[in-house]
Amino acid sequence: MSALAIDIGGTFTDIVHYDDASGRFVAHKELTTPSDPAHGVVAGIGHLFAAEGIDAAKVNRVVHATTLFTNALIERRGAVTGLLTTQGFRDTLEIGHERKYELYDLHLPLPQPLVRRALRLEALERLAPDGTVEIPLDEASVLAAADALVAKEVKSLAICFLHSYANPAHERAAARLIAERHPGLILSLSSDVSPQIREFDRSSTTVANAYVKPLAEKYLNRLSGDLAGLGIAAPLFMMLSNGGLTHVDEAKRVPIQLLESGPAAGALSAAFFGQRSGKRDLLAFDLGGTTAKLALVHGGEPLVVHKFEAGRERRFTTGSGLPLNISTIELIEIGAGGGSIAAHDALGLLKVGPRSAGSVPGPACYARGGTEPTVTDGNLLLGYLDADTFAGGTMKLSTQAAETAVGGLAAQTGLDLSRTASGIHAVVNETMAAAARIHVAEQGHDPRDFALLVTGGGGPLHGCELARRLGISQVICPPGAGVASALGLLLAPARVDRVATVTRRLDGLDWAALDAEYAGLEAEARAVIGATLGATAALAIRRSADLRFVGQGYELITELPAGPYGPGTEAAIRAAFETGYERVFSRRPAVAAVEIINIRVSVTGGTAEGVLDPEVPVTTQGAAQTGTRQVCFGDTPYSAPVLDRRRLPAGSEVMGPAIIEEAMSTLLIPPGARAQVEAGGNIVIHLAQPATAGAREREAV
Repeated sequence: MSALAIDIGGTFTDIVHYDDASGRFVAHKELTTPSDPAHGVVAGIGHLFAAEGIDAAKVNRVVHATTLFTNALIERRGAVTGLLTTQGFRDTLEIGHERKYELYDLHLPLPQPLVRRALRLEALERLAPDGTVEIPLDEASVLAAADALVAKEVKSLAICFLHSYANPAHERAAARLIAERHPGLILSLSSDVSPQIREFDRSSTTVANAYVKPLAEKYLNRLSGDLAGLGIAAPLFMMLSNGGLTHVDEAKRVPIQLLESGPAAGALSAAFFGQRSGKRDLLAFDLGGTTAKLALVHGGEPLVVHKFEAGRERRFTTGSGLPLNISTIELIEIGAGGGSIAAHDALGLLKVGPRSAGSVPGPACYARGGTEPTVTDGNLLLGYLDADTFAGGTMKLSTQAAETAVGGLAAQTGLDLSRTASGIHAVVNETMAAAARIHVAEQGHDPRDFALLVTGGGGPLHGCELARRLGISQVICPPGAGVASALGLLLAPARVDRVATVTRRLDGLDWAALDAEYAGLEAEARAVIGATLGATAALAIRRSADLRFVGQGYELITELPAGPYGPGTEAAIRAAFETGYERVFSRRPAVAAVEIINIRVSVTGGTAEGVLDPEVPVTTQGAAQTGTRQVCFGDTPYSAPVLDRRRLPAGSEVMGPAIIEEAMSTLLIPPGARAQVEAGGNIVIHLAQPATAGAREREAV
């Protein structure tokens, strides 16, 4: 039997087929079709299956990640959405947190709500913070609002009543009334999507879910039908932002959980291949055609957080986007990729990105109508890419088109073609390095304590230079690096995260009631896992809680014991919270009382760890060197050997400068660096720069 992984990116759609018995995987890159993403998926599968002679009937699992819903939010291409809320709370989405993310900017751009004010209406009802009814639900006001919104062509409706996290009765009653009157209207309830305190964040999350829900239903229905049309009868699983899988019906219900599905898969892949090289502390760097992603893997696991911001007005500024209460692998996205466009700013300085040529029209060298110079054009002119074998030979690059595009930029500065291309390469590398420094520092780490694991079509090409700028001494390039995110989909377990608000002090807590509430969340999660993997799947359950000292406004997520709970549990929970608090803030306030705000469960099952074991295809016949190519590192030209990765057996050592090619990516070894091929398939590049003391200590262990 076999598995199929589908990862839709901004420029390429990656298709990977993995044979469970042999461990052999094959891949294909298809240009993404933004106007109809499913079309590119079907075309890519058809090309791969025809080229490799794969029997569609033997595929028993399909796993999918997509940027479709993220792009819909950022580009405002979702459904016409309405909001029904409690009387007096119509403007919650615009009031927000009532603070500026840049205090002294008088012209501060604020994220615009996904629902304009005319489509935000109110219902007469009111709940108290404990869930008791202060004003009963007025059914006439609900139906009048729904009628008015449908008359304005609203296709999807978010229902977000005050304090519904404590009592969902009013939201559910309103949903029943509206569904009877307008059965075609798609509904999202905050008590289902985000049942936790903080009105703005809950409203923002529910509205975002409603905004992409019709798109998700249409796309997933279409894709399921297209896969069946290809003869693939296997179940379709969707990758979530938290690094887990779920079934299609759950993805349709809460598609907001899928926003960062592709980057999450890349982080899982990095953790897996890092273990093969004995590295548990990694910076996972994935450079694609449109964006670069960086995730921190610490202790062998990517960091999962429960807050996310979409569509930031300023990419690296917290508070400038739409807050979403979703579980996601912590990562940073940088507007830099192979399609990033190079241009001069108002001061005449060279800038690269965040504008991208994407897949349509693509970089100039794709010869598909693009005329502006991009990173890929510069890399081709520097000799880093082979025009005939790019993307596994699925497309030929035009050197002449690249020269014309970069030449126009060179004419503006008076530089020659080579120096302009080197400038594009250097600027995009520094852009990524600057963002990486900030991200790693915000997590309380030094980048020099980590190895850099590179994936994506452009990661191996830029990885060594990025590492040099960050002071990192080791770079790891896994096999199949160009499609590593798609491979990561096959590593993912099924996972469900659930949260509920309780708001109780630890002292005097009814421990049996708390245990029962955790059990209720676990039962919900088990049901979703069961629908995904079957009732017999082995499960792992983690409990945590959002804790704070009484009087504080923000919480710290703390891992809790498994249960059952009793009076003796308080000391263990308090100790875990205080330890975590001191680690983050270096001190604790002079306050004794601690309270639980939210409880959380994470249930995983069916992990592929230890099952996915991709073989490393090595061709024993023929010399590894297939030729030489003139390349430039900075302003210095070199004649570099070109090596076929499939012909490099374990134990091979390569001195830079060198170019190592495989079907979906090109690894660039700079002068003075030394690369080793490991038995597990990774290529580890040692750069001529010292590691920190912390990194040396971990290496010794």
